[in-house]
Parts: sequence; structure tokens; C-alpha cells
Amino acid sequence: MNKLYYQFPGTWFGDCMPFGKGDTYFLFHQRDNRNPGPFGEPFGWDLATTKDFVTYEDHGVAIPRGDYDAQDQFIFAGSVFEGEGRYHIFYTGYNRDYSAQGKAAQVLLHAVSDDLYHWEKTGDKVELPPQPGYDPDEWRDPWIIRDDEHDRYVLVLGTRKAGPKEEQTGCTVWFTSTDLEHWEFQGDFWAPNIYTMHEMPDLFRMGDWWYHIVTEYSDKKKMVYRMSRSLEGPWTAPADDAFDGSDYYAGRTFELNGHRILFGWVGTREDNDDRKNFEWAGTFVPHEIVQHEDGSLGVKTPDTLWAAFADRQPIDDCTLAADGREERIIATVDPSVDDGRLFSLEADVTFTEGTRNFGIRFYENETTKESYQFHFPVAENRFISEKNPNYIWFAFMNIGLERPIALNAGEPYHLRLIVDDTVATLYVNDVALNTRVCEHHGDAIGFYVTDGSATLSNVSLAVGLR
Repeated sequence: MNKLYYQFPGTWFGDCMPFGKGDTYFLFHQRDNRNPGPFGEPFGWDLATTKDFVTYEDHGVAIPRGDYDAQDQFIFAGSVFEGEGRYHIFYTGYNRDYSAQGKAAQVLLHAVSDDLYHWEKTGDKVELPPQPGYDPDEWRDPWIIRDDEHDRYVLVLGTRKAGPKEEQTGCTVWFTSTDLEHWEFQGDFWAPNIYTMHEMPDLFRMGDWWYHIVTEYSDKKKMVYRMSRSLEGPWTAPADDAFDGSDYYAGRTFELNGHRILFGWVGTREDNDDRKNFEWAGTFVPHEIVQHEDGSLGVKTPDTLWAAFADRQPIDDCTLAADGREERIIATVDPSVDDGRLFSLEADVTFTEGTRNFGIRFYENETTKESYQFHFPVAENRFISEKNPNYIWFAFMNIGLERPIALNAGEPYHLRLIVDDTVATLYVNDVALNTRVCEHHGDAIGFYVTDGSATLSNVSLAVGLR
């Protein structure tokens, strides 16, 4: 069971609708009970709060799901927003039986609150059904912002055009309003025709740039973003248009006190088996968004989360040089502290010209060398999550568990690795990759290099929390 990353006991963390007030983040989210599997039993929204992404307070059900014959049999994703003197939630009411009855399966609904903890559904007072020409069963995940330049509210949501599900007509559409009650449909907001569906759209401004995020499941199965100087576009893609790999899904952002946090989840694996595919819902992992000079975005671990680890123990610098491969155990995690399954490693890595690859291993068996590793094939300018050895092939389903990064000899790369039971997160400079690992082979942490040399410096290990 995770001890740092959040997952309410006995449930799996689904899509998150974040909000912030004062010094507190409000995590409105879905809790799947896997009865009998993902999406088995209908769910509403629950609420947990945190100030530091380390300690959480549970507040139970925030919006209860409707009856089995109600439009909101399930409460899918939505947006929490403050405006017109109250708090508002625009959410997706989904009834899995409606499509067969000729009804729209997904409709946007509304709830209000005066304190963020107690919510009242407004029924059909505000209802935004699928518009003509769009798929009535794929109309969800509204997101609201205040557009001060035009003195209006903007609501975007994810959908697709009506037609076969395989067609790449996924798009973001938008509505505008002056009072949060009366909405005017404005048509397509971003319709690139490259995904079958847009999920969990997000829209925010940071400095001089606007950013539009969507999550897709027909290409790389991950979150992507576009950027523009104007809310009206054009929306352009940076070289790296993602925040993480394919096992980090459906994230939304919120800015509080100068920190914009990305609230996504790391999915579980079917049957808790490394060889099998990812499932919907799992464990909440926060990223803090970092903006670069050119407007592109990266992520880092929130400072409060990193500071929660126990005192860091320094580890001697080391250089590995090899004609072939050289491997070395650089640390061993104390198994008596949190079963050796909660630790963080920090290091700077520099490699020389001609180096073929290098990497970091964890949960390593010192005898067999069985482990998980983050592998850096230098010529490919990327890093990958995989198993070592990948035996019997394949031992680890890792499609999409990779991130692009320019790998240049002589340049330092700052690594921060967090392992919390079955979730491992690696940050390399401002590039992140999460992975789900199901086995615990051993307690060693290793480093290796092939056909060249690499140096580890400023290395430290922290096991458990303060």
C-alpha cells in the first residue's frame, strides 16, 4: 500500500477535479471500488484535502451519484469553480443504460455550494446536452475559466463528432456565459482530427501564454498540450507536448499561491501483473508545472512532497567506464523502514562521448540482478521504464513508458527518483515518467553504463518519511 502518494483505502483514485482556497487543495475525485472491476459499481465524487501532498484529510462523499435510472447514475468528471458569489460544479452525468434506450448517455449537469463541502444539485436548471452533430455518448469533462478580457465565462469540454468510434474526430468544444446559468454554444474550440476523443480538457493562462491540455487514448494514451499567445489560437505544439508517459492519465491543473499543480493518476495493472495492460484509476501523483523561457512546460515534484522524506544520506560519487557493460550497486535500502518500499534517490549524471547507454536500477536482487530500471539509450534521445532482465520475454509491458530528452555528452542531468511501493516516478531535469511495478526483487539500487563512461555525483538516499 502506498504511504506517500494518495489512494483512499479500499478504493482506486480516478479522475480528479482540483480546486484551491487559502493554503488548502481540494481534491474532488472518483473512487472506484473495483466491484467487480473498473467501472463496475457506479460512483459519485468524494473529497480529500491537503496542504502539502503528504497528509490528507478525508471528507467522504461530495456529490452522491444518482439512482440507477437517473442521468447521473455515474458522476463523471467536471469542473469546480468560484463565481457569481457561490461555488459551482459542472459535472458529467453518465448513465450506461441510456444509449440502448435512445437517450444521450452523457449530459452536463450542475451543483452549487456556499462552503465547498456541502453541495446541492440544481437538477435541470442548468443542463448542457450534446449538440447536433456530436456523439451523444461522448460528451464530458467540462472545464470552466473566467475570461476577463471579454467579461465572460468559458466552458470547454471533450467530445467527438457523431459516427464510428474509430474516426479521428475528437475535439474540444466551447460555450460562453455571463452568469454561469445561460450558456451559448460556440462550436469547435480545438479540432485537430488526430485523436478519436478528447478527455479531461484543461485551459489556463501562465504568463503570456495560454495552454490547452487534453488526454487521449487512441495514439499514445497520454496527456498532451498546445500553447498559444491568444485564447482564440492558433494552438501550436512544442517539441515535447506531454507531461509524462502512458501510465499517467487524465490530469487537471490548479494554481494556488503561485504553484500550478497537475493532478493525475497512475493506473494499476490487470491482475497486478507486470506483463499486462494498464487499468483505469489507481494512485494520485502530483506534478508541479514549470514554465520554460520559450513557453514550453515541464514538471517537477512539489517541494513539500520531496521535503517530507527522512534525512538524506550522502553516497560517494562514482564513475563507471566500460567496453561492454559495467554495473555497480550504489546503495541498499533498509528493509526495516517501510519494508524498504518508500525511498527517494537524488543524483547528477554526466556521461562521455561515445557512451551507448546508462541507467538506474531499483528493487534489485544483488544475486540475480533482477530489477526495474530507467534506461537511457543515448543515441535515441529518450529514457524508458523497463525490467532487467526482460526474461522470459517479455517480462514487462511498457508501451508508452518512455519520455523524449536530448542526451548530450558532458552535460549534467539531475535525477530525482521516488519509489512508493508499486509506483515509481523519475524526474530528469523537468521531464517526468511514472511507472507501475508489481514485484519486489530486492533492496539494492544500482547504476550501469555501456560502451563508455558515466559519473554519478551529489548522490543521496532517503528512506521513509520524517
